[in-house]
Amino acid sequence: MKYLNFASKYDRFPKTKIKGYDNFAYEGWDRILKEINKEFDNKKILVVDCYPGTNEKELKVNLIDKLSPNTVISMEDIFFDKDKLNELMEKNLTDDRVRGVMYYGTINDFISDEKLQQAKKKIENTQGKVVVYGFGASLVTKGDILVYSDMARWEIQLRYRNGMPNYKQDNYDEDVLIKYKRGFFIEWRIADKHKASLYEDIDFYLDTNKQGNPKMVIGEGFREGLKQMTKRPFRLVPYFDPGVWGGQWMKEVCNLNKNEKNYAWSFDGVPEENSIYMQYGDVTVESPAMNLTLYQPRELIGEKNFARFGAEFPIRFDFLDTMEGQNLSLQVHPDTDYIRNKFGMPYTQDESYYILDAKEGAGVYLGLKESIDKEQMISDLEEAQHGNVKFDVDKYINFFPAKKHDHYLIPAGTVHCSANNCMVLEVSATPYIFTFKLWDWDRVGLDGKPRPIHIEDGKKVIRYDRTTKWVEENLVNNFNVIEDNDDYKEVKTGLHELEFIETHVISTSKSVEIKSDKEVTMLNLVDGKQAIIKSSNDSFEPYKVHYAETVIVPANAGSFIIEAVDSEFIKVMKAKVRN
Repeated sequence: MKYLNFASKYDRFPKTKIKGYDNFAYEGWDRILKEINKEFDNKKILVVDCYPGTNEKELKVNLIDKLSPNTVISMEDIFFDKDKLNELMEKNLTDDRVRGVMYYGTINDFISDEKLQQAKKKIENTQGKVVVYGFGASLVTKGDILVYSDMARWEIQLRYRNGMPNYKQDNYDEDVLIKYKRGFFIEWRIADKHKASLYEDIDFYLDTNKQGNPKMVIGEGFREGLKQMTKRPFRLVPYFDPGVWGGQWMKEVCNLNKNEKNYAWSFDGVPEENSIYMQYGDVTVESPAMNLTLYQPRELIGEKNFARFGAEFPIRFDFLDTMEGQNLSLQVHPDTDYIRNKFGMPYTQDESYYILDAKEGAGVYLGLKESIDKEQMISDLEEAQHGNVKFDVDKYINFFPAKKHDHYLIPAGTVHCSANNCMVLEVSATPYIFTFKLWDWDRVGLDGKPRPIHIEDGKKVIRYDRTTKWVEENLVNNFNVIEDNDDYKEVKTGLHELEFIETHVISTSKSVEIKSDKEVTMLNLVDGKQAIIKSSNDSFEPYKVHYAETVIVPANAGSFIIEAVDSEFIKVMKAKVRN
């Protein structure tokens, strides 16, 4: 089916050109070895610190062994063994298949101090060249040269699926959700905290996302690249994944593989998970977008947001595609008190569904019907989970027909899901895996296993007072027209007062200036072929955005102008943290 009446120019591989370092980025192991060897020639200690997920065997064979050091120290020998690590992590990992408890300690909690001190003494007693490598290598010493080997979380997840175990584990064939849980709640948290302490010390930044084809840029070029990105609009590198409920819309609009059965969801605006492409001459370096948030938090999100959230990007844009697909699972998200006390998260997964496109019969399940028997509803959900009955969703849950450009607000505690034949732009708070599935339409996942259901958690956070009348008045197209004239219209579409994000949809065939208030702004072109983003004071070059693309305008970029091209009508979703 054709969803567009024009050829999509959606860019799956957006790059940001970094100025001033074209000759200081390198591609391939041979070229990288040559550059590091030049620096190592008259130095004693080389340190290669690694994000967990880095293929350390590839690193050792192609770089470390070829440097021919007199002494090599591997961090795997300094960390506790796998059984001790499991014991230390047990409380945070829990027995839940999907969710653990956020870990707020440090990498030092998982290494042997005795072995760490022995490694330091070994270096002191070595006369020749020394290489220290692995996750946390700079804890031994920052050496004379510090290389940081990095990797995007999406690549790590793909490697989990292909059999890669967690750090220092042998769980090759373990459920990928459990591997991912260990990364999300513990490994990546301590790794990010450790990496954040190293940015100013990095001499070479190594991108190992593509096995056999690494990229490297000098540390100064890496840092300057991150700084330059906070002064202009940019896009993250989106990723796409199939699902049991997935649809067909993104295949066409996002220029994806037409041979895949479906694509269910995409992250196209989640710095915690997406990566960025920084272009240095002919070399493209991929880096987790979290590096922007950790290294330049105030410049990226703004002073007020930083004061509230710390070095964390608070807004999430993602896609949910059920066009010619199936309903999402019926679900609910915990309130802040529950998510903080049970999972250690500082704020919760408030959401909204903006309908980018819809077919006939599309709709959203949202909130409870009036005067239902809540005990009976929970009983029916539990019986359905055990396969004894089919849950009668229409008996308990409101169904609202959906059309293009509708906006449904979903504060935590509201039962909801998108039905089939919807293309959703989800505009939400950053947390994203704290979904308590209540019913999954008697399905199994793509792996053939029953999808996780969390009725015990769900029934504790459902807001049973969010029934039909309240939902209609507060959550369904609760639009407020700010301005409306011949060539410009601005409508506040949400979010609900319980949610900290504010969304406006701007429609124009000319141009409009957006005051940044020195805080980050997120945009998506929800109608029209393309638009141009220009600086109000010419501080950055004009930036072109195409239909359905998400763009981040950092706080440091200042105020900007959104301009239609050739007087073509455009519609832009704008999201900011509410003051």
